[in-house]
Amino acid sequence: MTELLTAAQMRAIEQAAIDSGETTGLELMERAGAGVVEAILQEWPDMAKTPQKAVVLCGPGNNGGDGFVVARLLKARGWEVEVFLYGDMEKLPPDAKVNAERWLEVGGVGVFSEAPDSIERFPDICIDAVFGAGLSRFVTEDVAKILKCFSQQLMVSIDCETGMDLDSGRFLTVAGFAFSEAAIVVSFHRAKLGHFIGKPSYDQILKVVDIGLQQVWRALNGGVLRRNEIVGIVQCKRGKLRAGLFRGRYEAETHKYTHGHALILSGPASRTGAARLAARGALRIGAGVVSLGCPQEAAAECAAQLTAIMLAPIEDGAALKAVLQDTRINALCLGPAMGVDDRGRGLLEAAVCAEHAPYVVLDADGLTLLAQSPDLFGMLHEKCVLTPHAGEFKRLFPDIMAKLEAPAVSGPAYSKVDATREAAARAGCVVLFKGADTVIASPDGRAAINSAHYERAAPWLATAGSGDVLAGFITGLLARGFAPMQAAEAAAWVHVECALKFGPGLIAEDIPEQLPAVVRAFEL
Repeated sequence: MTELLTAAQMRAIEQAAIDSGETTGLELMERAGAGVVEAILQEWPDMAKTPQKAVVLCGPGNNGGDGFVVARLLKARGWEVEVFLYGDMEKLPPDAKVNAERWLEVGGVGVFSEAPDSIERFPDICIDAVFGAGLSRFVTEDVAKILKCFSQQLMVSIDCETGMDLDSGRFLTVAGFAFSEAAIVVSFHRAKLGHFIGKPSYDQILKVVDIGLQQVWRALNGGVLRRNEIVGIVQCKRGKLRAGLFRGRYEAETHKYTHGHALILSGPASRTGAARLAARGALRIGAGVVSLGCPQEAAAECAAQLTAIMLAPIEDGAALKAVLQDTRINALCLGPAMGVDDRGRGLLEAAVCAEHAPYVVLDADGLTLLAQSPDLFGMLHEKCVLTPHAGEFKRLFPDIMAKLEAPAVSGPAYSKVDATREAAARAGCVVLFKGADTVIASPDGRAAINSAHYERAAPWLATAGSGDVLAGFITGLLARGFAPMQAAEAAAWVHVECALKFGPGLIAEDIPEQLPAVVRAFEL
């Protein structure tokens, strides 16, 4: 898992490196600026062949200092470079001021505190170094005016797009002003939380530059920074994924129940498709036995659609309670098109109060019923997993969602990670808050982001039934013996990989069928 840092954690690493005497602030700034130039030339190699025109927008802090380094290095390559400074050069932080002076020493010109009234020739590229990781205040209209002058140009942002709070991915900007999305964002040492939560980025490129902090990072990792509950990006490694999914418990003396029995509860007749999708997902991801529980009226409809998935008539909560006497059933999923009625509530109560407490995945209607039933919410336990989308999350945790939806006027702003952690602590179980920036959190504060951004963007995954398959994936992994946090992380990652494997045109039925090819690719 690749760790993501908050702005404060990044500052702590940089300061530790400086305090240790291994480097200086000026050296870090020089490496950062060189890294930005290298990232530009790697992405657009033609720019290395012919001098270009660039505008660098520098802010009043160290992000602006990085910008001055970029300006100087580009000028040294023969580029025509113009700098606009937001702020007073004399009030720049010491390292940034040194680099501003170095820019002037090499003949750099065009340092202005306001946006130009006119631009004779638009630049080939604009470098946004106004506000980066250190932003904590609302971005005002005068900053917006400067950026708006170049909003149609090819943009490269240092740390993040100006206005973004890097702890939450939210923009601290004037109402109604839309910043142009940077083509490339260059971060240093590690990506930050805000790069992967908040605003989805389908076309943007994130480049993370090494600026020589690895030794200090290793010294701090496991110490003060680890205690700060670092959030990571879910990543499944080749050998680990295949071993975990298809080899871990496959031994000579095994049978189907060795790999768990998952029970998926269905809705009434004409509303069984969602549960069947979840059941297919659970079966494909490796549960040894999968049963679909439905009312008698839907039995013929389900039987006509099922082969390897078994059918269990379950009329109500009492029937579910009786079925769960079979202790081989170790994972249960309820909610997909189950119905928000007395039957649904009875099933929910029987599931969360089951005597031998199987793992329980609550999705869709199960979450709506839970939101309507404070008494049942209080019966959730550590073997439960909640999988809400934004609307369901709001019904379950309206006060938490209100904080997340409130305007972000200062940083660090309340983030989706904060919200999911708070929800998991309140529920006492794992919460998977769905989206392109799916966040998974456990009651003990651990959190991870399953990102469908940048090269993993799969917007076609927003299709009816895909969430049902995800619920099935989680249920199947729980049946296999995965812990709730591990099951949610692995299922979310595989879910995106299956979508990427298929590509545009995906429908929910396609998702489980990509899984064998996704896992097989890890052997190559």
